[in-house]
Amino acid sequence: MENNSVKISLVTISDVKDFVNISSVHPVRATLQSGRYTADAKSIMGVFALDLSHPVSLEIESDNIRLVDSYLNDITKFIATE
Repeated sequence: MENNSVKISLVTISDVKDFVNISSVHPVRATLQSGRYTADAKSIMGVFALDLSHPVSLEIESDNIRLVDSYLNDITKFIATE
């Protein structure tokens, strides 16, 4: 299983909605982590429960690197450029 990690930044409520909608259509396992808390990237309630005042870690798991690349391409605008 391929494991990829990036930092993402979700600044507005609209960002969270868009990110969750994009995540929901991709057949990869995507988990957000902020401190000691984790949330399914496909759960709007889970994402809103995290501290989004700073970038959070996104872990992506899939056996298919093309699916991961497609997902990363679709969420490019949320990837933090720290």
